[in-house]
Amino acid sequence: MNSRMIETRPGITVRVFEAGSGAPLVFLHGAGGLFGQEPFLDRLAEHYRVFAPELPGFGESSGEELLEDMQDFTLHGWDVVSALGLSKPHLIGHSMGGMIAAEMACVAPNDVDKLVLVASAGLWIAEQPIPDLFSFLPHEFAQYLFHDRAAGEAMLTGGLDLKDPEALKEFYIGNTRRMGTASKILFPIPNRRLSKRLYRLRAPTLLVWGTSDRLIPPVYADRFQAHIPHARKTLIEAAGHMLPYEQSDAFVEAVHGFLG
Repeated sequence: MNSRMIETRPGITVRVFEAGSGAPLVFLHGAGGLFGQEPFLDRLAEHYRVFAPELPGFGESSGEELLEDMQDFTLHGWDVVSALGLSKPHLIGHSMGGMIAAEMACVAPNDVDKLVLVASAGLWIAEQPIPDLFSFLPHEFAQYLFHDRAAGEAMLTGGLDLKDPEALKEFYIGNTRRMGTASKILFPIPNRRLSKRLYRLRAPTLLVWGTSDRLIPPVYADRFQAHIPHARKTLIEAAGHMLPYEQSDAFVEAVHGFLG
């Protein structure tokens, strides 16, 4: 994918990856950011004009100090859409990005073509609390995020040996900035009363979850569907929270079948 920098407002600069042609599709990443190799985005670009912006605080995007709460991130999402010159795009949000995408679709219900929420944050079930991502030790991320823990560790660390003190230090430094931005949305618990606004959602919606998701388990897909009665739900086997990476083909097939 190609990348370019755009300015959404004074002080905020965003790197956007883009590829493909067709109907516009905006992908909003989760708290881990983009990893440099997103095969599912390349596959989606075979059917759509795909835009994958990095949030301020991630990668080369900057200006995160100007975004303080959920409303700021929601409006920032629409600022990105406007700066890209898009009209009524499809929105796909993964995890934290799903929460932002859902908020965007509630704030501007007539400006989203179709919405896909992938293992989305945003709701809270007291009987099934979401683990505290910010308390994880480095070796715990993969076991909560992936069905295949070994493959997950390799992707998250880029091959770093976390038993090596210098590698561990590098991991912590690289993770601090991303988690600092994510904490504005997800800490202490990812509950910003999204459930009270989902009634405004008008876009056809697809909920996609991995059956092995240990971070935000599939019961949350059921809760989203209870708040969005017209939403469709798809469960993908042998996939955890990072299902777009673990099961790229199945994920793209589900999304393309829904978006058309």
